[in-house]
Amino acid sequence: MKQLLILCFAALATACCSNQPPQEAEVVQTATPVVHGAEITLPAPYLKAGLTIGEALANRRSWREYSPEKLSLEELSGVLYAAAGINRPENDHLTAPSALALYPIRVYAFFEEGIYRYEAKGHKLVRVKEGNFMAVSGAQPFVATAALNLVYVADLSVYADKPIPAEHVRYLCGQDAAGYAENVNLYTAGTGLRSITRGSAAPELLQAIGLEGEQYFFALAQSVGK
Repeated sequence: MKQLLILCFAALATACCSNQPPQEAEVVQTATPVVHGAEITLPAPYLKAGLTIGEALANRRSWREYSPEKLSLEELSGVLYAAAGINRPENDHLTAPSALALYPIRVYAFFEEGIYRYEAKGHKLVRVKEGNFMAVSGAQPFVATAALNLVYVADLSVYADKPIPAEHVRYLCGQDAAGYAENVNLYTAGTGLRSITRGSAAPELLQAIGLEGEQYFFALAQSVGK
């Protein structure tokens, strides 16, 4: 009987040890520099990084001061995944909610090196235009000093066959863009980055991106940095 109890205790101890948190949770992310080519392939987001959601909420605030330090490739990946990454591959649904799951918002990333469009399916950035167009992505002086400016543009074509009044469509697009932006705000608050949501941009913004016609409109913008 004594020997049986010893064996049971040993088995229980082995089972407990096997349930210990994985070592992956303790891995420190690398800081790979971003190379601004025709495409920027982003690494898979590190889902175990950062503070708890409660701590991130306690830290959340709007920042208007940014250092000249650039975001690493890993940080850039996390920011864009938070904004509009695919978290349910079976139906291509995103991290942010969208009315009727239409996802009209297109995400553009402005760097000093150029303008890029985010493609969620490949989790990558595709260059739209070379050059520094940071100034047109906002009206405030700090916009030019942030490492990254995100611009959320609504594509109204997704509502073409929906019986929704035009004024309500614009409301829905603004609502969707706000969800993208707040995801980013919580991500930055939980990972030691800084961000601010903005409602202003230069009149020539869409022209700089290469978007024309009434199909598109500027919905929201955001500055991100350190």
